Amino acid sequence: MEGVFTGGCQCGAVRFRAEKLGRASICHCRMCQKQFGSFFGALVTADQAHLTWTRGQPSLFRSSAKVKRGFCPKCGTPLTYQSDEGVEIAIGAFDHPELIEPEIQVNYSHRLPWIDHLFEKTQFSSPEYDAKWASVESYQHPDHDTAEWPPKDE
Repeated sequence: MEGVFTGGCQCGAVRFRAEKLGRASICHCRMCQKQFGSFFGALVTADQAHLTWTRGQPSLFRSSAKVKRGFCPKCGTPLTYQSDEGVEIAIGAFDHPELIEPEIQVNYSHRLPWIDHLFEKTQFSSPEYDAKWASVESYQHPDHDTAEWPPKDE
């Protein structure tokens, strides 16, 4: 995928710009589950020559002898998976993650046993529940670049 893709962490301390993306995947390994605090990690490869950190830099944690995982040092948002083969960026960290659909699943034999049925679960919604969450004021960085963050108090 070519184009301009921007993103960053939840608090806005780390932002990036990527212009060439490769294969998007879902990884079921236990390390990705732990890094993302979720059932799997969704990542897309990035051409390092076309990846720029526009605000801050991720901190790195060596999760194995071959892999370092990047995260925001301020808010902890998972950002990267780095190995000798290159860098992958967390799809959820992009400003428009809906544009990056995973193509493959890796480490599939390590998936949680109920993952294949996850989206068959009952969907819950009610006017009261929806209104409660619609009224929440978010303090996280918006899904676009800003000249500064956080905004200065008025």
